[in-house]
Amino acid sequence: MKRGLESFSSEQVAALRITIAFIFLFPLLFWHYKINLKKNWKGLLIMGVFGNLIPAFLFTKAETGISSALAGMLNALTPIFAILIGSVIFKTQPSRNQLIGVIVGLLGALLLVSFDQGHKEGANNILFALMVAGATLCYAISVNGIKRYLSDVNSITASVWSFTIIGSISILFPIIYHFIFGNNNEPNLWQDFFYRLSNNPQAWESLGFICILSIIGSAISVILFNILIKKSNPIFASSCTYLIPVVAVIWGLLDGEKVNIFQLLSILVILSGIWLINKKKKV
Repeated sequence: MKRGLESFSSEQVAALRITIAFIFLFPLLFWHYKINLKKNWKGLLIMGVFGNLIPAFLFTKAETGISSALAGMLNALTPIFAILIGSVIFKTQPSRNQLIGVIVGLLGALLLVSFDQGHKEGANNILFALMVAGATLCYAISVNGIKRYLSDVNSITASVWSFTIIGSISILFPIIYHFIFGNNNEPNLWQDFFYRLSNNPQAWESLGFICILSIIGSAISVILFNILIKKSNPIFASSCTYLIPVVAVIWGLLDGEKVNIFQLLSILVILSGIWLINKKKKV
């Protein structure tokens, strides 16, 4: 995302991410076309819109204001929201440890944002961080929705159909966005994309990074994540985000971003909350 944003707008990167992932997965539809849409449409829509479409736009917009390291660290909120969504919407009963874990995790997230030393400060910094929090909330809705509505659907089939649904939305989004917010004298986002691709020497490199993001970070990872959800449970599956803050910090440091000791301590607070959420009650 960070490298893609060097040449394209956040809306373009998000739309390209979903569109390229859709194009990559579409040939698989010839082998995975059999599905009961009447029965599974709700799960496919939840998975597509909340698991991929909305987060794609929220994350790219957030990365225009906060570091990629901080954005990755805030991903640790996903399992916390997973237990909240499961309790509120899907009526699963949380344990005392899970409730304590939610409070501890949210406290850690607040500390994490307050200690950020990114290039945006104050209210703007909080706003961009809230966008990431919103994306993790969407992930939590998707995780619970997949477990509830798509447990009996093949993971590849579900992913292909899900991206088929949101792929058409992402292709039309730049045109709709221009119609609502644009100026008739200005090109829409797709026209602007091709203009940048033709006139910006760095644009092709940025597009290459967006392709990596789309194929590995969306298409392939979604299939693997769906398999994990079906073989475990939403809370355990969402806990794979334990590793995201670690990877985010490492990539951030390698890319010259500053990560301070207080942010690392805040991550430990969040992970402590997630550990409490997943801690099994002694018999």
